Amino acid sequence: MGAGGTPIRRAAQTPRPQPQRRAQLHPGAWWLWSLSLGTAATRTTNPLLLTLLITVSAYVVATRRPNTPWSRSYGAFARLALAVLLIRLLFATLLGSPIPGTHTLLTLPEMPLPAWAQGVRLGGEVTAEALTFALYDGLKLATLLICVGAANALANPSRLLKSLPGALYEMGVAVVVALTFAPHLIADVQRLRAARRLRGRPDNGIRGLLQVGLPVLEGALERSVSLAAAMDARGYGRTAQVPTAVRRTTAALTLGGLLGVCAGTYGLLTAEGETYGAPVLLIGLAAALAGLRLGGRRSPRTRYRPDRWDVRAWLVATSGVAVAALLTLAAAHDPAALHPGVVPLVAPTLPLWPAAAILLGLLPAFVTPDPKEPS
Repeated sequence: MGAGGTPIRRAAQTPRPQPQRRAQLHPGAWWLWSLSLGTAATRTTNPLLLTLLITVSAYVVATRRPNTPWSRSYGAFARLALAVLLIRLLFATLLGSPIPGTHTLLTLPEMPLPAWAQGVRLGGEVTAEALTFALYDGLKLATLLICVGAANALANPSRLLKSLPGALYEMGVAVVVALTFAPHLIADVQRLRAARRLRGRPDNGIRGLLQVGLPVLEGALERSVSLAAAMDARGYGRTAQVPTAVRRTTAALTLGGLLGVCAGTYGLLTAEGETYGAPVLLIGLAAALAGLRLGGRRSPRTRYRPDRWDVRAWLVATSGVAVAALLTLAAAHDPAALHPGVVPLVAPTLPLWPAAAILLGLLPAFVTPDPKEPS
């Protein structure tokens, strides 16, 4: 009541608009994009194209990587790729190479081997052709590892698990646990080393490694016990009752479909199977998908806020598939450009339209939301 007994009207309080949850990209789109770039890397040994693939994946990861522990695994994959490349060059230097060469760089002392080790040598001449071939081969494998590391850094593994069909739930849990073990281990090591540096204790060398390793293993054991309890509480491994005929049909479709996929893929990779490879692959894929759909009846699951496959997910996945398809077409049309020769030793050149096709992989950096911006 106001002065004079007049009632005071209170202004109607309008409800505050609730902040909307930012629509995140489907994690399967990131995996399709990364695996497609890895497939493109297997179609060429040109170091310029492989370097361009690494640059594209690194740029997308740098602009769209969220600030989470599992997203820091990209650096570990990059170091692993560098180690693979160096090991490949070391093996070519010490064990020799079947690639003939005329440009001798150095000559190592050769060790005599018994007669049963014919074809293997230790030491001897190291030619530029052999090292170049090893560099091309190792760089291809390193690019594939970096592309897989990009998928681990961009896709949330727990959200990817929600998107799997019910028949693959148990397998998906095992894969997600395996994929998240290394990132969590790396995060624990970084956290413990930073804590030791703040306390003025050494964190390098064998002594520092031993003193950091024990807490890391203890934390991994505690995390495993907690994970096992959580999985048991959520009914992991429990299945529903389905008729026997459905189980047998599911097994037949899944097994037959996977065999068809293997046979079709083999046909596409060989010159003799070009006619039957694509039809067998499509039939096997359809049978496998039908088997997985039937198998989902044994593992009924509910999903809270399932991720939607929207237009951005289509653009991201299509950009990666387009890179793989165009590189495959370029390898069949002009194999000399995508596989530079080493005998005779020639400098690799950058083919223009395959390089332009690889740049299509930069599309996710412009069409996906920035995870660093506030929702």
